[in-house]
Amino acid sequence: MPSGKLGRTGRNVALVAGAGLCAAAAFVFWQSRGGLDQGPVRDGEIGFVLTDISYVTGPHAEEAGTCPDGMSKNLVDIYAATPEGARRPGESDQDYSERSEAGARALGDSPDGRNYCQFPAIAAPEPHFRTMNDLAVRVEGLDLDGQHTPGSDFQTPAGARGVDNQFYRVTGCSQSFQPGGQSNQFSIPMYAGEWGILVRLGDVDDLENDPSVEVGLYANADPMQLSPTREALRYATYALDQDPRFRAETHGRIVNGVLTTDPVDVRFRSVVNSIHLERVLRDARLQAELSADGSLAGIMAGYAPVESIYDQQFGYRNGKDGAGAPAAERLRLISSNGAARVLGYTCQGVYQALQRLADGHPDADTGRNTSISVQYRFTAVNAFLVDVDTRSANDTLVGNAEPRR
Repeated sequence: MPSGKLGRTGRNVALVAGAGLCAAAAFVFWQSRGGLDQGPVRDGEIGFVLTDISYVTGPHAEEAGTCPDGMSKNLVDIYAATPEGARRPGESDQDYSERSEAGARALGDSPDGRNYCQFPAIAAPEPHFRTMNDLAVRVEGLDLDGQHTPGSDFQTPAGARGVDNQFYRVTGCSQSFQPGGQSNQFSIPMYAGEWGILVRLGDVDDLENDPSVEVGLYANADPMQLSPTREALRYATYALDQDPRFRAETHGRIVNGVLTTDPVDVRFRSVVNSIHLERVLRDARLQAELSADGSLAGIMAGYAPVESIYDQQFGYRNGKDGAGAPAAERLRLISSNGAARVLGYTCQGVYQALQRLADGHPDADTGRNTSISVQYRFTAVNAFLVDVDTRSANDTLVGNAEPRR
């Protein structure tokens, strides 16, 4: 039986390896009337593990000219454009760098010393953050509200109207959110075992056409199992996260090999710089194609609460450590400000844009929208899913280690 410490929580599949071997021996393949390879369906169920996920974006802004006013700036760039930020005659590289850093830090704090990444709501309007307002850009995605709102919705590449993706408008003029940008490569930690996402279909009669299937979306309790070339293994066994907050179930249907689900609230894990966070999506739905090779690929879309997506992607204000306690304040402060500096935006600027462009879940008292539409592109491969608790063989060592001297 395998043992050892793996992944974000030190979990492994030791306790479920036997179940996985049984599952591998029991699955069957059959052909639907459309000829689609049904994959490992067992007792009407089939599972998947996500192998990639990213925000849906359009073309690179600088190449397509979708940000005519330029890209968003970070605090160093903003300070450098002021008279005080100009380099002084005879000033050395080191002195200028230190003065620029100090000036940028000052721009990131309120007069009473509170940092804007941690307290973005108290900041004055930030004029240097740019949003992508060119709605002629066509992007993949789903119509989440059944409305075609001029000045807000996009069209698909095929011309279908009503794509709700306000998060793309918020981040479309930020360098790191461009195709291939650092902020859009967050699936990389999945391969490091920090988090994962599982999909399970149940009550399946036919993966080509089935009017009613059960759909489960779960956080993965085990690290992704990889080949020697660092590719996700097909038919690996994974346990569902036992925390009910990270488990969502809904219904769906399959038409010509395309799965479409009813809306459901979902919650997944995220880790940034050892800070444990949560990715929340309300009224989430999938539209994904079941391919002949047994993979699943498509769109997951919904509405992220504004405060939640700011914390998860930018501010890390509610981040936890590995034991579930609040992450160190200094770590959250350094991480949020460092990300803004490196990735090219200001915390207060992105927070204000999220609030301004929010398009979902209006507050009952104020009428102000509290969530923002987000679209993700994902791929997944077949996996065996088991609903058992899975633990690391090293769990008993936690808290028992002798302190270093």
